[in-house]
Amino acid sequence: MRLRRHRPALALALAVAAGLASCSVGEKDAAPTSSAGSSATASSPDRQTSSSSPLPPVVPVTPRAPGTADSASPSSSPPAPTPAAGPLVASARWADSAYGATLKVAPTEAGRTASGPSDARVAWEEVLTLAPDADTPGMWEQFDCHWTWARLLEPDKPTWNVEPWRPVVDEGQMVAEACNPGGPEV
Repeated sequence: MRLRRHRPALALALAVAAGLASCSVGEKDAAPTSSAGSSATASSPDRQTSSSSPLPPVVPVTPRAPGTADSASPSSSPPAPTPAAGPLVASARWADSAYGATLKVAPTEAGRTASGPSDARVAWEEVLTLAPDADTPGMWEQFDCHWTWARLLEPDKPTWNVEPWRPVVDEGQMVAEACNPGGPEV
């Protein structure tokens, strides 16, 4: 992946991601939702309006699919979003390069825009269905780097190439080497 020219943008994206990761759910829930809701609350005599109110924060209602049980209580965390609809990977095919084998993974349009927290793992399972021999050390980490950064920095890149011959490295080195540790992009 040609992320080297995007290193400043990548560093900024990492900083933003780190900042977002430090936000707690309570901070988001504390934000006011609308001015219309506050006027109704202020006119209600049995509802306290001070900032030291013992009332719990408003929990957004998540629509449920028909026929599913409502087992969540108001104090439980909201359910995780479901993975993107449709396949996320169009193809995964092996090719040869001057350095060794490379797996060329082509995402679908849904794979290019998916944003659910489990979508990367779902997409990797699709890759393994198409190329079961891709399940070797370091391949998931390369794919995850491409999933996270190539989609952002090179959204129209036709394939994300992952190679079993690349060394297994930590996340920092993976990002520093533009998802291609141990050698150039192939």
